[in-house]
Amino acid sequence: MLNLLAISGSLRAASTNSALVAALALNAPEGCRVTVYDGLGRLPIFNPDDEGERTPRDASDLIDAVTGADGIIVSCPEYAHGVPGGLKNALDWLVSRDAAVAKPAMLAHASPRSLYARAALAEIMRTMSFALYDGEPEIALLGKKPPEVASILAEPANVLAMRDALAAFADFIRSR
Repeated sequence: MLNLLAISGSLRAASTNSALVAALALNAPEGCRVTVYDGLGRLPIFNPDDEGERTPRDASDLIDAVTGADGIIVSCPEYAHGVPGGLKNALDWLVSRDAAVAKPAMLAHASPRSLYARAALAEIMRTMSFALYDGEPEIALLGKKPPEVASILAEPANVLAMRDALAAFADFIRSR
């Protein structure tokens, strides 16, 4: 059983990125379990002086979750052509740890317009030594209200696309 950790880079209650990672968790293929990380908003601002024995509990929980996962999935909105501060902060807590080194990672997208954030996030994660998977599932949810989002994510073609993307990511992980 592969254990995948899904992280939404959005803190919004009606986030399409959070809806996408939740749908990925619900539609995981056989042999995969996707757990959605929900602690992004509780993380303190990264401070290198607080590493080691001084690492805050919420940051330790994130580090442990990433370390224990076979791979991670990140879905992230774009704010001012960049990665939201909360997600960047979470990644900063991993920088000086081994949690990211060679850890398989897949980006997933809820908007076809987030091109700057995609490139920035991929660059950040490559720099941190994540092993980025080339397949990036995208389901266009931008501007949709929660009932529409739920309906789109439940469409058979999208369910199949999510399962196929996760199965391909699982193959990528197993081949390493």
